[in-house]
Amino acid sequence: MAHRNLWASILAEHLGFSVWSLWSVLVLFMTPETGFAFTPEQKFLLISVVSLVGAVLRVPYTLAVPRFGGRNWTLVSVVVLVVPTVLAAVLVQRPDTPFWLFVVLAATAGLGGGNFSSSMANINFYFPERRKGWALGLNAGGGNIGVATVQLAGLAVIAAFTVEAGPLVPLCYLPLLLLASWASWRFMDNLATARADTAAQLAAVRERDFWTMSVLYIGTFGSFIGFGFAFGLLLQNQFDRTPLEAAAVTFLGPLLGSLVRPVGGWLADRFGGARVTAWNFLAMAAGTGLVAVATVQGSLPLFVLSFGAVFVLTGVGNGSTYKMIPTIYAAKAENLVAGGTPRTEAAARTKRVASAMLGLIGAVGALGGVAINLVFREAFAATGSATPAFIAFLVFYLACLALTWLCYLRVPAAAPTAGTAAR
Repeated sequence: MAHRNLWASILAEHLGFSVWSLWSVLVLFMTPETGFAFTPEQKFLLISVVSLVGAVLRVPYTLAVPRFGGRNWTLVSVVVLVVPTVLAAVLVQRPDTPFWLFVVLAATAGLGGGNFSSSMANINFYFPERRKGWALGLNAGGGNIGVATVQLAGLAVIAAFTVEAGPLVPLCYLPLLLLASWASWRFMDNLATARADTAAQLAAVRERDFWTMSVLYIGTFGSFIGFGFAFGLLLQNQFDRTPLEAAAVTFLGPLLGSLVRPVGGWLADRFGGARVTAWNFLAMAAGTGLVAVATVQGSLPLFVLSFGAVFVLTGVGNGSTYKMIPTIYAAKAENLVAGGTPRTEAAARTKRVASAMLGLIGAVGALGGVAINLVFREAFAATGSATPAFIAFLVFYLACLALTWLCYLRVPAAAPTAGTAAR
């Protein structure tokens, strides 16, 4: 039953990520040849708004699973994606649309971003603690790869029909959305035990661990989705690549980052989430330094190779940080048991909170994608280059490394707590 729900969930979440990422592809079609005169700053703002909507919607989507049921909400969340998909097909043919209206209508693609949180919160109920790293990593990785899939679709359309055929990209997703709707209704379940404890959720949000893990997830997932949205625009504006040349490379980063996400969860199961996360942030800082060097030197091969490595590391970090969350709350359950709470009650309470936190932290982490594209926008507006943005990201990754060590790797003098268990 768990695996049946997992595979149906992966399909729905995959399409959610694809729709959320539609505009990271369609901006490549918005050239003077197709009638668009949007500046690079406007395009970065467009994808930032889409990313913001997806991040914000993750909060209500997380709470929707206990309220409406995993199967019911998955079905609804897939069906509503028809709206932004049709709007995208229309807008990419309307270069005369006022920019503000264009952004408002395109922002409905953010509906696809909410699917991640409801999917993760739902699947968390199905698997035992020892399997969560792999199961959640597989679920998230299968969804994340939707970013690469839609970019591959864009590449195929440009190669076969030129940039004039942009509407074909969103239209090819309509039958897939119908398929996912049927699969979620046919193969998923509504768990009677999936109930949210609102008081516990509010209490957990006030805890240090919630905000600490949110910052770390901004560094990993925020980087993944932000770079995934921006990669094509960076190739066009930093290295003057054509739409076809940009599309031929853009999908590689999100593809690599998605494929290794389950590996990050497995490594966290094997070696401890905090240890894997700390080493990963160190490697991300080094990789980002190489990307900055590539932009200064104008070296496209170094840029693609080093940026690809950073994408891989974001995937590993996504898996390892998400594994830390249920581990922390499992340790909190042991603390409750030690304080006299019956084990069954303690486990049930913390499992509900952990499920909600998976979605809420995913929402905060997704805001990192908004920040990344806004930083790119400001960097291009001020200097005409992405170099200052990459230097800022490098500093942030080092700060995340320090935060991980301070909160979850230092050996305390007292008895083990939730933080130390995350190792």
